[in-house]
Amino acid sequence: MSENKENLKNDENLEVDEIAKDDESFDNKEELSEVEKLQNELSEITDKFYRANADFENIKKRLEKEKISAVAYAGEKFAKDFLPIIDAMEEALKLDYGENELAHKINEGIKHCVDMTRRAFEKHGIVEISNDGKFDPEVHNVISVIESSEHEKDEIVQVYQKGYKYKDRVLRASMVVVAK
Repeated sequence: MSENKENLKNDENLEVDEIAKDDESFDNKEELSEVEKLQNELSEITDKFYRANADFENIKKRLEKEKISAVAYAGEKFAKDFLPIIDAMEEALKLDYGENELAHKINEGIKHCVDMTRRAFEKHGIVEISNDGKFDPEVHNVISVIESSEHEKDEIVQVYQKGYKYKDRVLRASMVVVAK
């Protein structure tokens, strides 16, 4: 772009010089000054044009990136809305049904639904956040800190709510308790 601008300025200067040589009326400084003013004005307008064109190209590139991102993460809202459902099903699996055979059959159905949901999540890039080891502020929310001689400082002791990622974005951070 700057090459075009320089070429245009050089061409303008050559034309003005040629006119000045051919026409003896340019001996007058006022007329030459007027040509220089017009030349400067043309240069400013040309500069504004190139800047506006560059701004347009930058906006076009940014919008293209946003479009690609919007398409790539189109399912994010749906995935967020589905997280409480899988949480509820997982909580149902933790219940003790005692000797009730019907309740055990229902529990097997719920387990099957949870497994299918996890496979669907994985298929579409939704993965559970690992809660083993140290606290990571990027993917964990600390809801409590406890003293523990069994765990190192900032080590996750308990998980209150699982977190999930959708591709490289955090859908929901894990809610955890860490050791002091």
